[in-house]
Amino acid sequence: MQVAQNAVVAIHYTLTNDAGEKIDSSEGREPLAYLHGQGQIVPGLEKELEGKAAGDKVQAKVSPEEGYGEKIDAMVQEIPMEAFQGVESVEPGMQFQAQTENGPLTVTVTKVEGETATVDGNHPLAGETLNFDVEIVEVREASAEELEHGHAHGEGGHEH
Repeated sequence: MQVAQNAVVAIHYTLTNDAGEKIDSSEGREPLAYLHGQGQIVPGLEKELEGKAAGDKVQAKVSPEEGYGEKIDAMVQEIPMEAFQGVESVEPGMQFQAQTENGPLTVTVTKVEGETATVDGNHPLAGETLNFDVEIVEVREASAEELEHGHAHGEGGHEH
């Protein structure tokens, strides 16, 4: 069976940046199982896997536009330290949920200076070219329950 809309696909992967640094990998874990065509992996990788079959190995270079998007400067803001009520010490790397007019947004503290902190609401991989080394382990038809729930079940997927 080939990778196609609504197929359950199980992959082993290694993700690196353009400097060759490993960002993430399924090495030592169960393969990642996802429901193809449901936006559960970045669009650029999903396109590269379309039509492939179990046993295929794929190397995909995914642009920011087809990955986590370009970095948006407006999502980096300086905010007063008093906005962190109840937090004893605010440090770079800490993440918080900010309430925005579009709903909750995870922001990462990138700098603390005096009475202000700089936070970034971009995805940590925004603006990065993503390099995937993928092995397709399994491709199968999704069950009616998986289609209804919108995700893969079982090994590497979601258990209820």
